Amino acid sequence: MKFPFYAILFLATFFSDAVFSQQKTATADQQKKNAFVAALMKKMTLEEKIGQLNLPSSGDFTTGTATNSGIAQKIEKGEVGGLFNIKSVEKIRAVQQLAIEKSRLKIPMIFGMDVIHGYETVFPIPLGLSCSWDLPAIERSAQIAASEASADGICWTFSPMVDISRDPRWGRVSEGSGEDPYLGSQIARAMVRGYQGKDYTQSNRIMACVKHYALYGAVEAGREYNTVDMSHLRMYNDYFPPYKAAVDAGAGSVMASFNEVDGIPATGNKWLLTNVLRNQWGFKGFVVTDYTGINEMTAHGMGDLQQVSALALRAGVDMDMVGEGFLSTLKKSLAQGKVTQQEIDQACRRILEAKYDLGLFADPYRFCNLKRAQTEIYTEANRKIARETATKSFVLLKNENHILPLKKTGTIALIGPLADSKENMTGTWSVAADATKYKSLLTALKEAAGSKAKILYAKGSNLDADSAFEARATMFGKSLHRDPRPSEEILKEALKTAEKADVIVVAGGEAAEMSGESSSRSNIKVPQIQQDLMQALLKTGKPVVLVLFTGRPLDLTWENKNVPAILNVWFGGSEAGDAISDVLFGAINPSGKLTATFPQNVGQIPLAYNHKNTGRPLAEGEWFQKFRSNYLDVSNDPLYPFGFGLSYTSFTYEKPVLDKAQMHKKDELHVSVKVTNTGNFDGEEVVQMYIQDLVGSITRPVKELKAFQKIFLKQGESRNVQFTINNNDLKFYNSELKFDSETGGFKVYTGTNSRDVKEASFSLLP
Repeated sequence: MKFPFYAILFLATFFSDAVFSQQKTATADQQKKNAFVAALMKKMTLEEKIGQLNLPSSGDFTTGTATNSGIAQKIEKGEVGGLFNIKSVEKIRAVQQLAIEKSRLKIPMIFGMDVIHGYETVFPIPLGLSCSWDLPAIERSAQIAASEASADGICWTFSPMVDISRDPRWGRVSEGSGEDPYLGSQIARAMVRGYQGKDYTQSNRIMACVKHYALYGAVEAGREYNTVDMSHLRMYNDYFPPYKAAVDAGAGSVMASFNEVDGIPATGNKWLLTNVLRNQWGFKGFVVTDYTGINEMTAHGMGDLQQVSALALRAGVDMDMVGEGFLSTLKKSLAQGKVTQQEIDQACRRILEAKYDLGLFADPYRFCNLKRAQTEIYTEANRKIARETATKSFVLLKNENHILPLKKTGTIALIGPLADSKENMTGTWSVAADATKYKSLLTALKEAAGSKAKILYAKGSNLDADSAFEARATMFGKSLHRDPRPSEEILKEALKTAEKADVIVVAGGEAAEMSGESSSRSNIKVPQIQQDLMQALLKTGKPVVLVLFTGRPLDLTWENKNVPAILNVWFGGSEAGDAISDVLFGAINPSGKLTATFPQNVGQIPLAYNHKNTGRPLAEGEWFQKFRSNYLDVSNDPLYPFGFGLSYTSFTYEKPVLDKAQMHKKDELHVSVKVTNTGNFDGEEVVQMYIQDLVGSITRPVKELKAFQKIFLKQGESRNVQFTINNNDLKFYNSELKFDSETGGFKVYTGTNSRDVKEASFSLLP
């Protein structure tokens, strides 16, 4: 279709005017905000400005060891900028009233909470959610979390956590999106969009806080709060991208991490918080510390509380969480010339601007609507979406002889320490969850089976033989109600139950608090007592299915060798019981794919698919060759590679087809791969595309994820999946930290995971 010139001119003029009008409105809004904040700050005393930088904890939920007292009096004196982890709109409204009615300038407070993967409607832990590879579903989970939290008075969440991690010993791997910077960046954008929307004009949107900036997922030995030391090349190419993606998506705040970067704790690191975050990336929001992050710099050896507080302010921190170092020392530091009035004003301005953007000055109670709290939290609609999302996160790791899906016939024995624990379904960092509303797997299976199949139950074993370990692994109300009987008696009971069954389902693995903050593990196997249980059940000769609960990649070498079917369900959230039942009985075909590599043993860690070659590489799939880069006792291969996940059906891939063999930097290259559902079920498949830069000015990874599509294919259906490669996909940070591509040869890999791929080649020209 051709348009006449005057029509094209009209459209061009129309859109140009529309853009100009939007820019003019945005400029006017910005000027209005600037004027409001400037006028307010002229009225503020030094103490009130410093008070805006103070973020105490309410005490409803606790983390760390700091305590606060007399918060109400501080609020009335204008010495509190916000509070966090108060649950219920009634409490928040009452506290906000103190600020509005009792403080001199009536500056509203900001209320935050660790809304990490849902509010009362809880979604899968973030690592599990990432394994859905479903960006619309991930964004929707954040939208629902924001809607429920805002209905209960919360306007700020300490999420998303976007730390790249390649060490499953680290407990907080459960809170991130795995090992890949590309996928991590896509998820970071989706989460920020979900929480914040396009702006805060709607009262069901809340401010995101990107954490933990930066490099927190690379702590040495996987030990919580430990040292991080890495090259700037690795920072920029592998670890920084998700933070930058979240900033580019408009995240309103950033949280500094506990660890050091280049020998300086992130909380006091000006290069990190100002040079990179603000000057290079253009971040305009505010920076908050993690819990007592300023105070903890004294243990790092950076000085006393006054010194480290000044260091943090000068570095670019705007808000002090819990530690009250700013509140208690900045006035003295200003008098001594250790900080400037401009630095205090700048931090105060950023906090006030955030409150303005959230609409709190226009209506301090806009997030305190009691009707919303009664009608918009844990609704049937939200639960339905959470249930569906959970099914997308489950990863089928093994399905020998097509044991799964189970039939709703005969007798099924459900055995294991996680079988009847609704408290553990939601996983770590589910602080707003109400477990009394949720179902255990046992309850859900019985409801799903109805009168068609009989469900028998036995605990089989405790979580671990060591009662002290189990106590540490089941904190914060996540008890598994340890059975005090001798382990032999508990096992004997389970074997009697198994004798009556046609198939055995074992619900085992980790408890919810075996991962998360301060839950590092040096041994990432399933506890031995549970392996003993499975071994005894396998000896019955009956089919055994392991429903694996975990918050991290585990060493499943024994399970993979011995157990016929393994379904990894992570911690699926408030609707996990029903979601697991949906997949076990085949109402839903699992489609999850791993976003973190599972090692054969802990000695291979850190292990990731996008590693670099050595000068003496061992060919993939081979082992052992002397004077090659390998181990004496295990191959280099993972147990389950990045991107891995089975289905009840099967998919075949043809070789990728490129539309050209050479591509100029200004051009695009199109990739097509034919995928066919060759199995007996309809199903979803995540089609993955990787690229390898064959020759570079610095060494390059063996492959890098650059695109993916999640598609649905009916039984017997084929589809040509299309990908586009442009120059940006080929860029990386070189030795001068310049983000650019380099001409030369490339390989394109497409497949069902990072290992099982087919390839094609092309060249990049100037």
